Amino acid sequence: MDLSLVPLMAILVSLIAVVPIMLSSEKPNLREFWTILAALIKFGLVLTLLPGALEGKSVELHLVDLAPGLPLALKADPFGVFFAVIASGLWIFTSFYSIGYVRGAGEHKQTRYFASFAVCLSATIGIAFSANLLTFILFYEMLTVATYPLVIHNEKKDGIEAGRKYLAFTLTAGLLLVAASALVYHYTGTIDFTPGGVFTDVELPHTTMLVIFILFLAAVGVKAGIMPLHGWLPAAMAAPTPVSALLHAVAVVKSGVFAVTRVVGFVFGVDVMGDYGLNDILIVLSGATIILASLIAFAQDNLKQRLAYSTVAHLSYIVLGVALLTPFGMQGGIMHIAAHATLKITLFFCAGAIYVNLKRKNISNLNGIAKVMPWTMGAFTIGSMGLAGIPPINGFFSKWTLALGSLEGEMVIPVIILVVSGLLNVGYFFPIIYRAYFKPGEGLEGYGEASPLMVVPIMVTAVLSVLFGLFPNLFFGLYDLAVDVSLSLFNTASP
Repeated sequence: MDLSLVPLMAILVSLIAVVPIMLSSEKPNLREFWTILAALIKFGLVLTLLPGALEGKSVELHLVDLAPGLPLALKADPFGVFFAVIASGLWIFTSFYSIGYVRGAGEHKQTRYFASFAVCLSATIGIAFSANLLTFILFYEMLTVATYPLVIHNEKKDGIEAGRKYLAFTLTAGLLLVAASALVYHYTGTIDFTPGGVFTDVELPHTTMLVIFILFLAAVGVKAGIMPLHGWLPAAMAAPTPVSALLHAVAVVKSGVFAVTRVVGFVFGVDVMGDYGLNDILIVLSGATIILASLIAFAQDNLKQRLAYSTVAHLSYIVLGVALLTPFGMQGGIMHIAAHATLKITLFFCAGAIYVNLKRKNISNLNGIAKVMPWTMGAFTIGSMGLAGIPPINGFFSKWTLALGSLEGEMVIPVIILVVSGLLNVGYFFPIIYRAYFKPGEGLEGYGEASPLMVVPIMVTAVLSVLFGLFPNLFFGLYDLAVDVSLSLFNTASP
């Protein structure tokens, strides 16, 4: 196999699968076979790129020149492979879970659901493997369009309104991304993602650089959930729970924080960010988002809404880590992409299992459910502890590294933010656990766990969260990848 074709094949496999998925609409088992097969093939293709990425190598493929100096090109560099491993791996569990969910909940238009999911994953892997801003924009907008049918899936008033808000935010952000990229090309003559940035040999007035940065921040900050650009995200909880898992753990918001990291490390570069004081803007916004979103989470009785505001806060952990402009900070931010992915997908899976099984959405109605759904609530407890930063779960490891990054940069306030946020996480998660385990419930007679198609993925992602907390390099060498990416951005040779 020509390795240079693997990134393209990894993108196309789920896109090609849309055809048999659509043709199998009258045969659910066959339709879902195509979904699972595409997910497994995609993950397998991504894994073939992992050994090279761990050695610091990249795989490139030039597709076509839209104009001189404006190529569509793919590049599977270590950071792209890191993101692709997470997204493609979790899609497998989400696919199995989705089968149990849509059947258990009796969802309509299931074929459209699975087809849209497949397109979303093609777009996400395209984002991971984009070699430049132009290619990135193409897949970033493709993800926006493909996710829309999932957001409005229930086709009720709340779903339609959520879809409109989602498009209003994300399509506007797309236009700003085009404008920002055009300015980068105008001033630097390139749109390539370059470790250390493309402005190293360009001296611009502070105002000009600030305008370009604010355009990028507004563009990628929407999907990254940075306040006040987060408004679409809680509204999108009208979608089915597996879609919420897609939005929060696998694709959309992770593409947003992935984009923030690309912009900071591969467009501006840490030196330019520091010299122009652009990182200070990110530190203030991300710090405020972490605290405010955590406080708002307390007021949410709807379980998915509380999880949504938790996501808004935790995305800004990643942004904060990148904004610290220290090697440990960058490593911690990158590792929190992986930690939040496994933890939050676990929590959303649990919320979906509770809804399908007990038809309960609100936290105030969860009294005593651990007695009938012990596996689900056990996994929920692990996910909650991980996000609160309690060892030995992977959320502790990424937060610890973020704290080291703050101290490395001689900054105390980010450490205080991390500690306060951890306490707030305990405050809004542990009352849920207390209700489930220690308050007497009503109307639970005759109930048990949800379908194994839902419970098994829940348990797997929870166990992975613990294993990656104990062994950050387990299976995929994710920590080594994070370290290598960080070192490349700080122009430091790997030992």
